[in-house]
Amino acid sequence: MRLWLPFGAGLAVAAALSGPARRWYLTWGSTSDEVTARMPGDELLNRPGLVSTRAVSIAAPPAAIWPWLVQMGSGRGGAYTYDWIENLFGLDMHSADEILPEFQHLAVGDLLPLGRTGAALRVAMCDRERALAFQSEDGNWVWLFQLLPDGDGTRLVSRNRITAPDTWTSRLVNRLVMEPGSLIMERRMLLGIKERAERTAAPAAVSAV
Repeated sequence: MRLWLPFGAGLAVAAALSGPARRWYLTWGSTSDEVTARMPGDELLNRPGLVSTRAVSIAAPPAAIWPWLVQMGSGRGGAYTYDWIENLFGLDMHSADEILPEFQHLAVGDLLPLGRTGAALRVAMCDRERALAFQSEDGNWVWLFQLLPDGDGTRLVSRNRITAPDTWTSRLVNRLVMEPGSLIMERRMLLGIKERAERTAAPAAVSAV
């Protein structure tokens, strides 16, 4: 048993570092066209060391999704993911289950703190019901959202562009911890937005019949 544990751990590490596994971590839910397409805000960070593009189909129009996006943030609408994990890092995230009118007036230049004493993201682009971009104050992280009409629904695409230290240790930590970890959190976030937008869009669709 003791001999098999290191062997099993080695296999797990090899799987995590493999090309197919990494592509799945970084492109969950997205199409090949979405992965390669240029998104509004890409130009904010021209040579990222790490790029992820993840997406989800939502049976609701962009107008039903946008309010959930603009109210995101610490001390605002949260991130619609695993709050308990976020709050282990002191991010003060409490995911809202309703649209909060007081947080619907997002504008370029607004600063959204990550926790009460941590870093902050600045709104770099706010194209209503089309595209939203945040950039960290140090410029090393850009987080983009794009809403693409898709039949009667919408494709919500989320892209992270990050400047990461180019060292062996950093690359190993990113591939073993950060990339799979970010998939867990962002997948839950995208599905959380999908659930909320489809729920709030449903009464409007019924009343229009």
